[in-house]
Amino acid sequence: MPDLIVSWSDYHEKIERLAAQIYESDWEFNQIVCIAKGGLRVGDLLCRLFDQPLAIVSASSYSGPQNRQRGEIQFSRHLAMTTESLGDRVLLVDDLVDSGKSLQATIEWLQERYRDEISELRTATLWYKSCSVVAPDYHVDYLADDPWIRQPFEYYEQTSPDALAAKYRSVVCP
Repeated sequence: MPDLIVSWSDYHEKIERLAAQIYESDWEFNQIVCIAKGGLRVGDLLCRLFDQPLAIVSASSYSGPQNRQRGEIQFSRHLAMTTESLGDRVLLVDDLVDSGKSLQATIEWLQERYRDEISELRTATLWYKSCSVVAPDYHVDYLADDPWIRQPFEYYEQTSPDALAAKYRSVVCP
């Protein structure tokens, strides 16, 4: 199956479509939690659009060549947030739900640590694959198959600071 290649403009349009879908649902939330790394950009733009605080949970389950091997999910110890406490109506966002294991584990992680604070939690992703064990409350694209989604920022996983420095190096003056 061919990879799904996403440009920056397509990526941003999907975030805008997700925002419109959430808005039209009339659900009022008072906290966005994004799953880093993939959900950082989604969470950042949604917090700007909805003017709601953003908290970040760092999670990782991919490694290996080209960062394509799924493994056991590892979480940060705490949420990174700028508010005194977590809001009670939480929108949990990520870029995609693939197997669904990371999204499900993050829901459990939040409910375990913030059960007394969260009264309602909903999920939102750009892509939702049919192989997922959990369905997000909001999503832009449903993928009946399981393509690798090549997002525009993956370029930075394949390059290095020295390659960028060489690319932008100006003429050296004596």
